Formats: sequence, C-alpha cells, structure tokens
Amino acid sequence: MSENIELMMPIKATPYEHQKKAFAFACDKFGVFDNQLKSRGTALLMEMGTGKTIVSIAISGCMYQYGKINRVLVVAPLSILGVWEEEFEKFADFPYSLTVLKGTAAKKKKQLTKLPGKGLQIVVVNYESAWRLEKELITYNADLVITDEAHKLKENRSKQSQGMQHIGDKARYKLLLTGTVITNRELDVFSQYRFLNPHIFGTSFYAFRNQYFDMGGYGNHTPIFRKWMTDDFLRKLHSIAFRVTKAECLDLPAITEEVRTVELEKDAAKLYESIESDSYAEMDDSEVTTANILTRMLRLSQITGGHLTDDDSVVNTVSHAKLDALSDIIDTAMAEDKKLVIMARFVPELDDIQELLEKKKIGYAVVRGGVKDRDSEIHRFQYDAKCRVFVGQIAAAGLGITLTAASTMIFYSLDYSMSNFEQAKARIHRAGQTENCHYIYLVCKDTVDRKVLYALRKKINLAKMLVDDYRQGKNPFKS
Repeated sequence: MSENIELMMPIKATPYEHQKKAFAFACDKFGVFDNQLKSRGTALLMEMGTGKTIVSIAISGCMYQYGKINRVLVVAPLSILGVWEEEFEKFADFPYSLTVLKGTAAKKKKQLTKLPGKGLQIVVVNYESAWRLEKELITYNADLVITDEAHKLKENRSKQSQGMQHIGDKARYKLLLTGTVITNRELDVFSQYRFLNPHIFGTSFYAFRNQYFDMGGYGNHTPIFRKWMTDDFLRKLHSIAFRVTKAECLDLPAITEEVRTVELEKDAAKLYESIESDSYAEMDDSEVTTANILTRMLRLSQITGGHLTDDDSVVNTVSHAKLDALSDIIDTAMAEDKKLVIMARFVPELDDIQELLEKKKIGYAVVRGGVKDRDSEIHRFQYDAKCRVFVGQIAAAGLGITLTAASTMIFYSLDYSMSNFEQAKARIHRAGQTENCHYIYLVCKDTVDRKVLYALRKKINLAKMLVDDYRQGKNPFKS
C-alpha cells in the first residue's frame, strides 16, 4: 500500500512515511480515488520541519491529475510566499503555472485577470491581501484553497479570518496547514474550522462557545473549557485532521535544513545593487586580497540583515525583510509551543531581534558580547518554561553551550567562519537532544547571503572562492 501511495504522489522526491500517510489521509477525505467525498476540508497538523508544503504539492497535483481541480489558491504569510514558488519549482512533477500576487492592490487585481492557463493554475497571496481582495479571489473561483500557517486565522472576528471564511465557503476543497490548531486556547479552534468545514463545529461562534465553555472569571467574561467534553471535542477536531509531531516522525533524518528566501524591499534592493556594483568597480583600483574582498562583502551582508553604517559611523536601518520573516517563524513556533534558538552575526540585528521579542512579550535568554553571566542565561532557556527563545551572537554563543531545549535553530545571518558555523549548529544537535534538528537559514534573494551559505555548507574557503571568481572575470559579489 505504501509503495502504491508513493506512486500516486506526483513529486520529484522520495516522500517519508508520515508524508505518505498525510497525503493518503487528505486524498481519502476529498474522495480523490473512490469518489466518496467525506469532507470538503482537511487539516494537516504537521509541525515545522515535517514537510507540510511538499505534501500539499503532492495533493494538489494528484487532484489535478484525477480531474478534481484546475485552480488552487494558496494563502500564506507574506514572508513565505517565495517558499511556495520555490517548492513548486523544486518538487511538482506535473504541469502547472504559478503566480505570486505582488505590488499594489491594483496590480494584484490586474495579475488576476492575466493568469497563464497552462496546467494546474496556482495563485499565491498573503493573508493581509486576501481579505482586501476577497471579491476578486471569490471571482477567481479556486477549486482548492490552501491556508498555510493557519494559526493566523485563530481570531474569529478579525477581517482576515472572516475574509478567508467567505473565500472558503465558495471553494470545493480546503486544506489547512499548521503545527496545531490549538495554540493556547481551545477557543482558537472555531475560526479555523469555520473556514475548513463548518459542519464540524458549526457556523456560530456563540453556539460553539456555549457548547464547550462555561463563562467564569471577573464578571463572567472569561470562557473556561469544560474538561469533561475533551473527548468529544478532540474526536470532532481529529475527524478531518492528520496530526504528526516531529518527535513522531521516526523516518526523518537527524538533521533537516530549510533555506527560506526573503525579498528585500524595493528601496533596499536598489541600495544593495548600487553598493554591490560600486564594490565590484572598486576592485579594479585596488590589490585583490582576501582582506579587501571580505571587507566589501561584509558591507553587503550588513544590508541583507537590515542595516548600513554610514561614513559617520551611524547605523541606519535600511530593511525589515528578514525581521518580518523571523516574526512569522516565531509566531509559528509559539503556536506549536516550541522553543527556538536564533543565531545572528551583527549587533544591530541582535538588537532588532530582542526588541521584536519584547514587543511580542516572549521570554528570552541571550548570549552576546557584553553579557557576563552566560551560565544563568543558558540555564534559564534550558529549564524555565517561560523562556521560549534563545538569542545568540554566532561568535559568542558557539562554544561550550547546550541548548537542547530547542530542536529548531534559525540563522538570521552568518559570519564567514566555517568553524563558527559548525559550532553554532552543534548547540542543539548534541547529547540530550530528543528530537530531530531543523535548521532554517534566512537568505535574501539575489544577494551574497546565498553565496556565503553555499560556501559554509560545502565547506569551501569563502575568501578563496571570491578571489578566484574575481580573477576569472566574474563579479564575486553576485549570488
């Protein structure tokens, strides 16, 4: 049976067992193979790092091949729209055309009127735009709507959630992707299931609340879940949901890696291109040495992290692209009740990350230059349930530290030392770790980020590679 399922998955990869099971579960609910529709909505409750996207691509392709769908709408956080484009390109083994809606609302509306018609037609849009384009997206008439990182829909009264409910009501099939639908409160389930399949928990929030909650607290305004109804609640929840945690995926390799491509804002991209061009031109007027080529590289790396130091040594913020991407990853990890390790190179980046965590009111520990009591910071992260995130400066937090309370590490930026890179990665992948480790690299599109990551992962001397590129007549700063 497992081999048959694999043959039905039109992807250019060998799926893991849990991915085959998720695919089979969704196809069964949608009645793909037996024409027995069990539910128009299916939830894949798969933790970060278990491959929700590749399963969704396989489901989409299979449903297209079986004549069930022709149009797909993918709604995701802004920072991961590019991930969907890259993953389809990498894994889809069926004809498709994919359009990421970009630019102003007017430009997005225009894109929707000029979609290519080859193969399965896919439109990708972010949540904020989806509710603003509700009328146009309903007119697009998607057969399958996929909501990625669907914890974004937990607030039932938000315009975002209500817009998605309206779009979902018109779709023939719906696929909801998230690590878990229950974040901190059972109440959060209603909005996501109202979009997914209103037959499960109904269409009235108040009827749902009255069925499963008592009102308590000061003034009887706080919903308190009726614990004695847990079995009924979970039975309904899992009737259309496939649930798997990273710890349960016994076939996953010990380490998985994900490169998350981030697009610089238009102004930041122009600034980057200008400095990149100047840096290359300046190489003709100086001796090409490891030192001067890395000095120029450093400036470009600072820009991708969001900052640039001017001639007066003033640090200016030039981009929020990586910070926005990180914000979405943090939200996902918190929704999944997971701890995170974030590694960064530059001081202004660390300042930004700490400020972001403080705004989100998330407890964190930090080891960076200037932090004297490293041991207490590490101990707090390892053993304090309220300390959810560890922020480390790569050069300062790479040695002699155990951070096994987390199994996911994000590299916000990278320094150029292979030794520092390997040491930093080893902080979570060491004795005491009970889960497979997942590494996420934030890489700005068409920048030196990708070149640095390539050199580190391939264990190539970065400086030598850059000098060789230049001497061969190539721009060493081009990705």
